[in-house]
Amino acid sequence: MNHAPLDFRPERDLPAGFPDFYRPLHAEFTPRRDALVAARRAALAAAHAGRLPDHLPPSEATRGAWRIALPAWCADQRNQMTGPADDAELVVKMLNSGAPGVMLDLEDSMANQWPNLASGARNILAALAGRLTYEDRKRGRTVGIEPSATVIWSRVRGLHLGQAGVLPAGAVTAASLFDLALIAFQVEPARLRHPLCIYIPKSESAAEARWWADAFKAVARARGWPDGAIKCMVLVESHPLAFQMEEFLFHLRDHILGLNLGRWDYMASLIHFTAADPAWVLPDRNTIPHDVPFFQNLRLLLAGICHRRGALAIGGMTALYPSREDPGLNARALAVLEQDKRNEAACFMDGAWTGHPDQNAIAVAQFPAPNQLERIPAGALRYPDLRPHPGAVGRRSLEGTRAAVRTVIRYRNGVLNGRGASLLDGYMEDLATDRIYRLMIAQRLRHRDPAVIRDGEGRPVRHTPGLTGRCFDEELARLVAELPRGKDAGTAETLAEARRLSEEMIHQGWFDPV
Repeated sequence: MNHAPLDFRPERDLPAGFPDFYRPLHAEFTPRRDALVAARRAALAAAHAGRLPDHLPPSEATRGAWRIALPAWCADQRNQMTGPADDAELVVKMLNSGAPGVMLDLEDSMANQWPNLASGARNILAALAGRLTYEDRKRGRTVGIEPSATVIWSRVRGLHLGQAGVLPAGAVTAASLFDLALIAFQVEPARLRHPLCIYIPKSESAAEARWWADAFKAVARARGWPDGAIKCMVLVESHPLAFQMEEFLFHLRDHILGLNLGRWDYMASLIHFTAADPAWVLPDRNTIPHDVPFFQNLRLLLAGICHRRGALAIGGMTALYPSREDPGLNARALAVLEQDKRNEAACFMDGAWTGHPDQNAIAVAQFPAPNQLERIPAGALRYPDLRPHPGAVGRRSLEGTRAAVRTVIRYRNGVLNGRGASLLDGYMEDLATDRIYRLMIAQRLRHRDPAVIRDGEGRPVRHTPGLTGRCFDEELARLVAELPRGKDAGTAETLAEARRLSEEMIHQGWFDPV
């Protein structure tokens, strides 16, 4: 829940006219959003009771001959660079990187706090108008956005999040709707190089696509725009949506231009939905190869569906980041990136995500220009196994548990200090990877008897609450001892609070993406 400041006054602190613009949208769409969120909870409960997600019955969405018309300005999205919208310097650097697309994030990579949201929205509007700048103190100059054909995507918050404090009487509105309306209300259409483009995160069912389609149309009509004026891409970040991708495209066909496999959130969702199955105890995260079957099968399915329907298929983020201070890490990160993106291209995907300007040229070079829309995976199954067990993949070690504990403390400490994403030990960690690590620890606790986790000597180590508690104690002590030499923000007190919150979330079973 994001809450505006206690002294917030909508008529004073929101753009003039926006409260009147927004109230009818809230009245129509927030109750529908609440019902969709309740349906998500029911689907997760059903999975934990043994009724796992599956495909929907055949329908017009899967049988019909409909197609999506991909506009020329979006034909090349071989790399979409992504980062938090509240960092003006990063936004300008991404837009000047040469990437075909740039996604400005108001969600996972940005702390869900009012000051960050307000700053992020301002930066998005300035970027869309081409007037965002930052001060380069090293060179003593102001740097602005260079003219280019880069497509700017604005990632609003997902349906699972609420926004409080912006409506009277304590009403909570849908954060997705608030972000969409706040941007659309202030956009100057004459200054846009392309239609307003939205990235939709965290969807879990095809029914949610109807909500988005109706919301896009309602916002466009309120601005006096044509019904199809707002375009979008959608992240496939949940296990249930993997079974409903074609239906999702169908319901959004007047707006949608592609699907993106958000693989880290997808991995978290997959193990959340299979939490009751001891065969799904995850290996140490950084020992899972990029072509593991539960990803590879979904990549081929996603590319096949998208290309049959005329939409782009975009790959995910490579977590290992390049470094301009560490040549060895830099070489390894760029080699991993090249291998990862080459694999995605071989799965007929049209582009990928990156988060660092140094990754752009390598990522773009792995994909045929401008896309692979005419190619469909030969012999790919229409209904492949989307839950192949990871039993023969990677390793399961006490060292991996410690790495997970250390990362969740450091990530949560970053959030407490206003960061939605943190570069930790060469890996960019955000909410998605934090969820993976917390779920991984929870799996090892829940299935501590059938799951074999080994120490450095190869001996099985039973993961009791006492053992993981000691890991939290020891990793917290290490992090505190590294202050202030380490790169972590905050203090010993914020690290201790981060440890408390992370451990509590694990033991209470709080794994939703918040």
